Amino acid sequence: MEITYIPISDWSEEDRPREKLMQKGKEALTNAELMAILIGSGSRNESAVALSKRILASVDHNLNSLTKLSISQLMNFKGIGEVKAITIISALELGRRRRVEEIVDLVKITSSKVVFEIMQPLIGELSHEEFWVIFLNNSNKIISKSQLSKGGITGTIVDARLVFKLAMENGATGLILCHNHPSGNLKPSEADKEITKKLKLAGDSLDVKVLDHLIITETKYYSFVDEGIF
Repeated sequence: MEITYIPISDWSEEDRPREKLMQKGKEALTNAELMAILIGSGSRNESAVALSKRILASVDHNLNSLTKLSISQLMNFKGIGEVKAITIISALELGRRRRVEEIVDLVKITSSKVVFEIMQPLIGELSHEEFWVIFLNNSNKIISKSQLSKGGITGTIVDARLVFKLAMENGATGLILCHNHPSGNLKPSEADKEITKKLKLAGDSLDVKVLDHLIITETKYYSFVDEGIF
């Protein structure tokens, strides 16, 4: 069966993504239609919407997975050149940064979920491990957060001396440890448990409490406190 390609310009006005957005609002558009607006056009035999659907299908329609595609991977799709690939990546990065800015008002840590909402946009979707520390005052309000180390897919190294040097410089009375597991596995390793124990003991002697340690993935988290390890 031969499929006839119909350009978006020949679609009924209400089915064209740009016109649909203007008439019905951005919420009315599917992810594929929004992406079609970004890329502008497809190829000779495929509309921008059809091309966008094909790209989304390749990542099971998961936008978090889409953010992990590189320029070269996007360019493997016929109809996506370098400019279009960069446009898609730029739009997704703007969305990620917006999520980071949205949680600026969450300055007081009241639960592990709040920590997850703050840190997931920063480390939840990375392909390598990073170890971060959130420094808190005596009201559990965030003073600052710092990346302590950045490692490969298998792990990262944490310098306890640097952790408490930064804590003293920030005048912190408490801190929360955070790192990601690119594998998606939430189970803490023995190394995770050891570094937590080491930092907690050091903090007790310096009167800087280690309040929790979170392992973060794309969609979930593991809290040492919630799981009763502390």
